[in-house]
Amino acid sequence: MTQITTGALPEELHKAADIVTRILSKLDEPSVTQPSELPGWTRGHVLAHIAGISRAMARQLEYARRGEAVELYDGGMEGRNKAIELAAGHSLAQHTASVTAALESALAAFDALEPDDWEARVSYRNGTVLDGGLALWRELTIHASDVGLGYGPETWSRPFCEHLFTFLEARVPEKYKFVLQPTGLPQQVIGTGSTSIAITGMLTDIAAWLAGREPSLGSLRATAAADGVDLPDLLPWPAGLPAAR
Repeated sequence: MTQITTGALPEELHKAADIVTRILSKLDEPSVTQPSELPGWTRGHVLAHIAGISRAMARQLEYARRGEAVELYDGGMEGRNKAIELAAGHSLAQHTASVTAALESALAAFDALEPDDWEARVSYRNGTVLDGGLALWRELTIHASDVGLGYGPETWSRPFCEHLFTFLEARVPEKYKFVLQPTGLPQQVIGTGSTSIAITGMLTDIAAWLAGREPSLGSLRATAAADGVDLPDLLPWPAGLPAAR
């Protein structure tokens, strides 16, 4: 499995941002207040979150360049949630302006990085600029699907899905080892438990399931000792400020 490199990540961020921009162009005023794929959130909530996390990551890089760290969101999770609720009901024009400006700021910050800058420390998950870039990639890609306008998990790239397999290994319960068997591709093992469960299906469906989203290309099949079993319950999203709701 090929891991995304710092040389390739900026291009992936631009691709993900372009999808968000295309989604904005497909919206009309009434559709902003319609439900998204996330329970309890309208499309306006998702757009507000995309703008917020993009601004937050741009700020992480701004402080990292100075050798400083700042919390991801002003006011922590409470501040993040309040900001989303306040902005969710904005007009389409307001969302478009906010998301576009936030994306431009974040992309410019990542585009300006020198090779050594990727290892600078940020407060996000007590990690590095690279961790922040991967998080923004996840946020833009997954939440673009959550808007529900034709960019579902079936559109996720192979590099993105394989990144999710690695990142979301933390969702595998301790007793399990998942043998992921994407159709037509090499298998990947995540988890270290003694009970092995094979998860078979399309690459994007496996990634969607691990990310808590609905598989869209076909049914997944779980087997243990050659017998069919129910898909196992997953642990919560990896600890720390959630990278996707």
